[in-house]
Amino acid sequence: MSVFASLVEHLADLLQPLFGAAAAAAAIVLFTALVRLLVHPLSRAAARGQKARAALQPRIAELRRKHVRNPEKLQRAVLELHTKEKVSPLSGCLPSMLQLPAFFLLYHLFSSTTVGGRANELLGHRLSDAPLGGRWADALGDGGAFGGAGLVYVVLFAVVTVVAWFSFRLSRRMTAAGAALSGAEEGQQVPGLAAVSKAMPFMSFFTLVTVAVMPLAAALYVVTSTTWGVVERAVLYR
Repeated sequence: MSVFASLVEHLADLLQPLFGAAAAAAAIVLFTALVRLLVHPLSRAAARGQKARAALQPRIAELRRKHVRNPEKLQRAVLELHTKEKVSPLSGCLPSMLQLPAFFLLYHLFSSTTVGGRANELLGHRLSDAPLGGRWADALGDGGAFGGAGLVYVVLFAVVTVVAWFSFRLSRRMTAAGAALSGAEEGQQVPGLAAVSKAMPFMSFFTLVTVAVMPLAAALYVVTSTTWGVVERAVLYR
């Protein structure tokens, strides 16, 4: 973790002339953008996979009609179809999975008082009046929701709400397009799939909870990554 801490510190030093006291926060945003840029080829591949799966929907709808009374046989038939067409149902998960190590490293870094046997100097960095190692609960206890630190979270919550709303609309549009393409009626869908499809668009608002409970540094990572992801999806799935 000390290597990762040095990377964040070096990025902060480079950004110091531009961002001053907020250089460490800017370094986290830049680091997040670099991570997203690295996994972008996988995101493009996932988009191609999604479009390939969408092209299979009419054939999957036919399988649903054929095996409507036998869910297990339907699942086997759908998996066989994906294998035959060389389409992975899980390809869309890879970009998110590969980002998890970076997120956990950042979370652990700003939750630890020491790094490599020394005091964690990164905890002294701030975004305006909010320490990067602090949480929303700390801000509420130090000046309230509209105090110096609290206002930082108000801005973050506002950004997350706007991004979540766009993500919600995008997910709803993609789900509706997939349902229209498949031509499947609700009773012909794989058991439980309809409920999951309806709930998934609302998951974008869970980011609000993440920002509220995690260290500010990790929250900045989540907000930046989520914003990038929504823009990326809008471009790749248009």
